[in-house]
Amino acid sequence: MPVSSLFIFELPLPSSDVVLKLITFSRSDTDSIQIILVTSRDGQYIGTISANINSHHLYPLQTTSSALKGAIQLGIGYTVGNLSSKPERDVLMQDFYVVESIFFPSEGSNLTPAHHFPDFRFKTYAPVAFRYFRELFGIRPDDYLYSLCNEPLIELSNPGASGSVFYLTKDDEFIIKTVMHKEAEFLQKLLPGYYMNLNQNPRTLLPKFFGLYCVQSGGKNIRMVVMNNVLPRVVRMHLKYDLKGSTYKRRASKKEREKAKPTFKDLDFMQDVPEGLMLDTDTYSALVKTLQRDCLVLESFKIMDYSLLLGVHNIDQAEKEQQMEGSQGSSDEKRPLAQKALYTTAMESIQGASACGEDIDTDDTMGGIPAVNGKGERLLLYIGIIDILQSYRLIKKLEHTWKALVHDGDTVSVHRPSFYADRFFRFMSTTVFRKSSCE
Repeated sequence: MPVSSLFIFELPLPSSDVVLKLITFSRSDTDSIQIILVTSRDGQYIGTISANINSHHLYPLQTTSSALKGAIQLGIGYTVGNLSSKPERDVLMQDFYVVESIFFPSEGSNLTPAHHFPDFRFKTYAPVAFRYFRELFGIRPDDYLYSLCNEPLIELSNPGASGSVFYLTKDDEFIIKTVMHKEAEFLQKLLPGYYMNLNQNPRTLLPKFFGLYCVQSGGKNIRMVVMNNVLPRVVRMHLKYDLKGSTYKRRASKKEREKAKPTFKDLDFMQDVPEGLMLDTDTYSALVKTLQRDCLVLESFKIMDYSLLLGVHNIDQAEKEQQMEGSQGSSDEKRPLAQKALYTTAMESIQGASACGEDIDTDDTMGGIPAVNGKGERLLLYIGIIDILQSYRLIKKLEHTWKALVHDGDTVSVHRPSFYADRFFRFMSTTVFRKSSCE
């Protein structure tokens, strides 16, 4: 539902050096959200307060610990609020190539608040197109702003091999990932096809992109995408895998294994879970159908080197852990917050999930896909396809040619898109996920 009105005003506090700059987003219903910027009288940014007027919840003062995180929140707050004041319309072809830019001087301007970060420029790519994507997944502008700008972003301590930085919103809803220039450029080129695919099939395991932005500061360009969060923090993942369907060097390193929450790979999965993960017939069919469609889409875009991120929550193990800790009564605290986005839980993402979910209590599954391991333990699976912004270009062709000379070419993870898609789908549908023999 669109924001019906946007108000910005200042409120100096008597006998104080603090000024409150209130940005109010009023919905067309009776609800509204305020984002309150706290500044000194000379205009320097101190922090933010957020209040939900209807429920009268006032959140404590939050100071931004990182200039980048602060710039992201200020930039997104401005661009989404500004877009909300413009009338909605159909997405046009030229919308995919629009780049909007706004300068945020530290002393502030007539459009932007003062802040204590270095001067920066904030760029928003294809704002109208991404607004459509957010609407497609039921994300209202005020909900998007509330998630991303309400409280400081959480930097994840276990970044991927790509060197990207990951930020998570406190409500577990969105992930912000920094991307390289080529990846951002590739996503821009991908948008028209991505738009077409989402229109045809919003139930997908592919990443849901909700925004593409760039912070320019100090001669550096930091590009980032906002995506759905596949692995909710409030659900303990007893095992986590990054799976490609390749066996060449696809084992977690010693350094990775020493981490508190390591991410294992294909060979680890084959060794640790030789029986695979058993799903009931309907769920298995729905998952396989979704994987097949997604692989065809990725192949058509000549995308490769993607992975399936798999988080495994062991229900039986969790119950034993609760008994040992004497915390059986605290299970409600572990439940995820109500999700703002549609089709973003693992269960919702698979094709025809409603057909296999009729007899499943969604409160018990917490958005995960019910499964059983070889020991008969009950599991909840959280899955999503990640790292899709790699196209099969010269550097990958050279990388594959070199590896194929030294190793078996069919086991190398960097492969031509058609082979990669076939091998990925075969591995997931036969080795990782299997149809339960006892219904």
